[in-house]
Amino acid sequence: MTNAGLKNKGKTNDDMNERRIAAEEYANVSLSNIGSISFDAIAAEKNVENMIGAIQIPLGYVGPYKINGDYASGEFLVPMATTEGALIASVNRGCSVISKSGGAYAKVVHDEMTRAPVFRTENISHAVKVSDWINENFDRIKNVAESTTSHGKLVSINSFPAGRSLHVRFAYSTGDAMGMNMATIATEAASKLIEDETGAVMISVSGNMCTDKKPAAINSILGRGKTVVADATIPKDILEEKMHTTAQAVAETCFRKCALGSAMAGSLGQNAHAANMVAALYIATGQDPAQVVEGSLCMTSCEDIGDDLYISVRMPAIEVGSVGGGTKLPCQKEALDLIGCAGSGKSKKLAEIVASVVLAGELSTLCAQAAGHLGKAHSRLGR
Repeated sequence: MTNAGLKNKGKTNDDMNERRIAAEEYANVSLSNIGSISFDAIAAEKNVENMIGAIQIPLGYVGPYKINGDYASGEFLVPMATTEGALIASVNRGCSVISKSGGAYAKVVHDEMTRAPVFRTENISHAVKVSDWINENFDRIKNVAESTTSHGKLVSINSFPAGRSLHVRFAYSTGDAMGMNMATIATEAASKLIEDETGAVMISVSGNMCTDKKPAAINSILGRGKTVVADATIPKDILEEKMHTTAQAVAETCFRKCALGSAMAGSLGQNAHAANMVAALYIATGQDPAQVVEGSLCMTSCEDIGDDLYISVRMPAIEVGSVGGGTKLPCQKEALDLIGCAGSGKSKKLAEIVASVVLAGELSTLCAQAAGHLGKAHSRLGR
């Protein structure tokens, strides 16, 4: 079969089936399970090209989980899609303990999506002049950028000269959309104005200081998407009864593992396994799974307060939306409906739920490691 045979001819079920049959014949395999989908192919017309079916990933839930957020407030059954045995059981244990202790507290403290083009300048003097022009003409740039979108708002611009390269980091408020496409289109328009007025040449609309889908210190420090913090305090009696460990043991495990171990490794994320929970939630709710990378920048900390355990997570880059992207796909929309996060006005609620679930997963795993039970649990549930 030639590339022309795979050319995207539309998203109707007939087109999808024709394309899948061609792939089966080319590879001499059966794709009957991939072809058995529960929704009309037209529903995915803006999510995939050359569609031949769908991959089904096992879906479970944790909860009811009590969350005391500014946007997510109440008890939730939270969907998680994964192929890793023991993950949902572990997270659910953390949810149960936190709920019994009064619930998780979560707050969105920053909310900006970034796009950072790189310009070629004549020399460092020119780069500085361009930076100065950008600072002096923020309102003009803002008007041009925002003319491309009805929801996005340009919040700030920061310039970083390096030789003849000038990296310019635009930050936007993007409403309930994750906002990458919105930020890209707006930044392209703004960059054309900068080119016309300064003589700098945009080489790429993404110069990697955004930084998208790569671990980066700038995102860990300044944030990208939604920066969310979450915490909980677990009383001594609940910790010993449910987790079979002590606050002192968990705090020491977290310090030597998440703080010292991460520093020794040069890790940009200081956590037990935050990406596990982020990936399972992103896949279930139609987020961009590649942005699990930024979710892994989580910092987990524990303290023993008397004999009680205080645990918190700081997640500087939760990049989620409650509209757009994969959120409109039928299964993913149902998963969002399960936690009341589908549609407008729900993206910050979703971000608080993500951070709270990460908190539960971190608690459970750190307790299991402190008690020496991690291998036993994976042997029982994961094999």
